[in-house]
Amino acid sequence: MFKVGITGNIGSGKTTVCKVFEVLGVPVFYADDEAKKVMVQDELLIAGIRKAFGNEAYFEDESLNRKHIAGIVFNNPVELAKLNALVHPAVFRAFDKWVARFANQVPYVMKEAALLFESDSYKMCDRSLMVSAPLDLRIQRVIQRDGITADEVKSREARQLTEDKKRSLANDLVINDDTQFVIPQVLALHERYVTLALDK
Repeated sequence: MFKVGITGNIGSGKTTVCKVFEVLGVPVFYADDEAKKVMVQDELLIAGIRKAFGNEAYFEDESLNRKHIAGIVFNNPVELAKLNALVHPAVFRAFDKWVARFANQVPYVMKEAALLFESDSYKMCDRSLMVSAPLDLRIQRVIQRDGITADEVKSREARQLTEDKKRSLANDLVINDDTQFVIPQVLALHERYVTLALDK
């Protein structure tokens, strides 16, 4: 199965781009949403989180105590790295299972992940696509979407690789700066990916 990883920094509009691919019939795996699921479904991961962050990491009903974990990892890069080292392999396992469902059904699938490069999950993909937009525009979008301050957006931005670094790692690019049409860019990439998938 041909796999395309898609990423972009906060406010870039990668979800919007993913929706266009979905309209074209391309299945999209949303890694961040899946991470929330595996934290309460993947037995191996649950055991790892309990060991690393204590039994208080889960409530009696087995739901995740997000406040407890956030209190430990927030502003603590070492603890956050420890959590990511547990969660990312579980998401990789879930992705592998998910991909198997589409064998021989579609030419290619996509994996949307904010930390595509940071988690090394781009290495599981045949191509990587970056959705890019200027920082000022991205800040404006996130303020409108999440109702947070510009400083909070910049703080989140600082936890990811820079746009320039991601652009240097990505194979393909969609510019989503409100001046260029996104759909023609996606259509051209879709055609390319279908061709690459058939040649694989």
